Amino acid sequence: MHSLRTRITVTMLAVILAALVIVTLLSAVFIRRTESTKTDRLLAMLCESGVRSLDYYFDSVQNSVLRVSAFVEEDLEGTADPQLEKHMENAREYFGMMASKTKGVLTYYYRIDPSVSSAVKGFWYTDLTGEGFVEHEVTDITQYDVNDTSKLVWFTVPKHEGTPIWLAPYITDNLDVRVISYDAPVYWNGQFIGVVGIEVDYSVMAAEVDGLRLYDSGYAFLSDPDGKLFYHPHIDVPELESAYEIPTQTADSDGFVRYTYQGEEKLAVRRTLSNGMWLNVTVPVSETKGDWQGLIRNIAMGAVIVLIAASLFLMLYTRRITKPLEQLTEAAGQVERGNYDLSLPYDGDDELGRLTRSFRTLSDNVKAHISDLSGQVFTDALTHVKNKGAFANALAELQAQIDRGDSKPAFAIAMLDCDCLKAINDQYGHDKGDIYLRTASGTICEIFKHSPVFRIGGDEFAVILMHDDYNSMDALTDQFDRRTAQINLSAGEPWEQVWISKGFAVYRPAEDKTVQAVVQRADQQMYQNKRDRKKHREIALRPASDKVPPGD
Repeated sequence: MHSLRTRITVTMLAVILAALVIVTLLSAVFIRRTESTKTDRLLAMLCESGVRSLDYYFDSVQNSVLRVSAFVEEDLEGTADPQLEKHMENAREYFGMMASKTKGVLTYYYRIDPSVSSAVKGFWYTDLTGEGFVEHEVTDITQYDVNDTSKLVWFTVPKHEGTPIWLAPYITDNLDVRVISYDAPVYWNGQFIGVVGIEVDYSVMAAEVDGLRLYDSGYAFLSDPDGKLFYHPHIDVPELESAYEIPTQTADSDGFVRYTYQGEEKLAVRRTLSNGMWLNVTVPVSETKGDWQGLIRNIAMGAVIVLIAASLFLMLYTRRITKPLEQLTEAAGQVERGNYDLSLPYDGDDELGRLTRSFRTLSDNVKAHISDLSGQVFTDALTHVKNKGAFANALAELQAQIDRGDSKPAFAIAMLDCDCLKAINDQYGHDKGDIYLRTASGTICEIFKHSPVFRIGGDEFAVILMHDDYNSMDALTDQFDRRTAQINLSAGEPWEQVWISKGFAVYRPAEDKTVQAVVQRADQQMYQNKRDRKKHREIALRPASDKVPPGD
């Protein structure tokens, strides 16, 4: 007959064995599910960040064309040649100003339909070297059938459609450069007059897409809704008549796609851009698994060791064993629910203690990994302030507060633009331009130390002022001006100076229905400040020889 101790030992060993099996299996399920969910979230976050970045880029082009279109239709007074010539000079000046403020513009144009005037043809400006726009000889439209939308697409398609439109990539006339363009027809008293448009360098768009990467072999590409490629980092799309990576009609309701490409299983997420293209971010499925398989094996090995040890010391350490197991099971449940702030106080120097520490270390590593990746997605690499994606999220949070109506947040938006960056890049090199941007960013963070600072463009920053900074906005503005003046006086080199145009806008609940309205008002104030400072010659990059000695 077996002793009570033996029966208790055998019974408890069976219970412990069952518990260890359950914990191991649960850990396997939870870890695998966590890894899968983490990958899905990271893919979606990266894709959505890319959509915001590309849409901001495309919307900038689209808004510029629409504003020019509205201007020329309002400015046009008639179709006689003298009236068109005067109108063309006004349009030339305004279009040049808008193009200079729009990122990635390769060419811009305003062309008159030959049926309206054979003498006034319009204009075409190009920037092929990055040194500024120069006027280019216009294409002779009379050599084409303007009703044939397969030719001269930048003119014939918007004329045929009668509405502003994004065109698919094409080789631009006379320049032999692959571009995409946004074009708008111009009408006067219901009569078609011509077309205004902007062509964007295909390589600029490609650089934006190439910046979207996840894991070692992940990448992003552009396609149409049917999967036909517009841009792919590993395929020379322009040389192919048609190319595909993702099969058509395979995405689920959340935009995720599992497919096989070149013999490798992949996971991708798709999102629609504002110009009708699709942004796809893809990674090999093998890279999404991480180390979960090895972790599961380690947990299983730990369970076996605990079982062997328990058979020898069970009677003395029953409570010591069962309590940590309960804590570990609870921790596994928290991991399943996405909570990585675990309480695992047991730290015994035995197998169960090692298992507990391994699980705690695993949880901490997963949490740190997710936090690190999230920080990389929303942090500007050059200045280490928050980036444009983080700014979009912050605006969305403010908009959600406004939409809920339970409280009206008190805040202001500051838009800041670094003057003279192009001059520094051109004269001293982009490394000096980087120093100039970091100095400007540091100055902004120094003054608005209680507010989040975002870099939202090459030379553009934004600040969301709340609480103390919001209440002290005027004083901080004066302090900012004094600080920049002090830096400029003591700067030893031009790139160590700080010249910043700024605009502030306070949220007015009675007038502002959206946060974007506040942003636009701040942006307008910033451009007005830039114009005023240029008018009064307050923007003047001082050469190194003009340094003011200390005490002067």
